[in-house]
Amino acid sequence: MKLVYLLDTGIVSAPMSKTPDPGILEHLDKLGPECAIAAPVWHELTYGSRRLPKGKRRTALEAYLRDVVHRSFPILSYDEAAAAWHGEERARLEAQGRPAPFVDGQVAAIAHVHGLVLATTNDKDFVRFKGLTIENWSTRRIRSKTEPT
Repeated sequence: MKLVYLLDTGIVSAPMSKTPDPGILEHLDKLGPECAIAAPVWHELTYGSRRLPKGKRRTALEAYLRDVVHRSFPILSYDEAAAAWHGEERARLEAQGRPAPFVDGQVAAIAHVHGLVLATTNDKDFVRFKGLTIENWSTRRIRSKTEPT
């Protein structure tokens, strides 16, 4: 199946929250085979689980990452093309006085160079990136945005 979506950390971690967002679960169930994650998202998920103290919660998260996430979604690299696009966007945004967090830029770059829609719960973190298509999968506000090029 063709990849269409790149999932951010909030989307991937939502199923493990104490009260999962039903909209996100529905999207993942329906669109999962069309989804991938970015290497920086894999880093955030791994880092977040390893920071937890040893116990049931950490064990459950590590099993979810290993048995569900890693097996279900290809992990796309931050490569030369993504780095070049990110560098251009980072400079453009800083010149406008609107710098973005570095990891958000990496994730946006991976989505952009692969022509994928970025699925997120935090569209405000990504709308500043030029030419990026975003979908907010939260049940509170599902909407799509494309910043003009």
